Amino acid sequence: MKQLDFTVRSNEKLNDQNHLIKVTPANNEMLPEICPGQFVQILVDNSPRIFLRRPISVNFVDKENNEIWLLIQVIGEGTGRICETAAGDRMNLIFPLGNSFTIPKERGNFLLVGGGVGTAPMLFLGKRFNEKGFSCDFLLGGGSKRDILQRKDFEKYGTLYCTTVDGSLGEKGFVTHHSLLQNSRYDFIFTCGPKPMMVAVAQYAHKNGIACEVSLENLMACGFGACLCCIEKTIRGNVCACTEGPVFNINELTWLD
Repeated sequence: MKQLDFTVRSNEKLNDQNHLIKVTPANNEMLPEICPGQFVQILVDNSPRIFLRRPISVNFVDKENNEIWLLIQVIGEGTGRICETAAGDRMNLIFPLGNSFTIPKERGNFLLVGGGVGTAPMLFLGKRFNEKGFSCDFLLGGGSKRDILQRKDFEKYGTLYCTTVDGSLGEKGFVTHHSLLQNSRYDFIFTCGPKPMMVAVAQYAHKNGIACEVSLENLMACGFGACLCCIEKTIRGNVCACTEGPVFNINELTWLD
């Protein structure tokens, strides 16, 4: 874990609520090893009312360009201020934080499920599978076509399937309604998104005897276990999602009761 100033290389507005911001270390330092599922804490500058950093999943690591990609949804003043940054601006990060997804040692049938901005860590995870020579399927869900982000990037690393609530892209409904889950057999499912979606995916995996990991999106203030605001109940008691997670095997959680 380190604290470092970054330079914003680009800030692309993907839709009304989401921005893709690419940053590189301001001192040209090479990025350390960052694993899929880890996150950063971003300092919010230029706001007299925002004192706490904002936790953001690592969307992608471009080693060739020494960049971290951050997919950020504007949901309040903090994320709004971050998304106002422009190319050339400075951004201070504490990174990399948290644990990471399990990378299987052997080939198998892998499904990566993302909902809303929770699709962010799935892209980096898919890239890591691709680097190991593993294939995977992506199943992304959103309210409408405009909510399914980075489709061309996902298609570089696996087969992409989509669901939308209004039916404007892919199959109509939620990710757990997709015919893929009825017609395919997977060895491992990885998921991130709204909690109801993750619970449904976890219960589907458990019912079908499939290994499954989830990346929690609990509210976090510090990112390293001091503030205790991201507590998650597990079978071994309450733990900090920022240090014990954000990635958990579903058998550790109480969602299956």
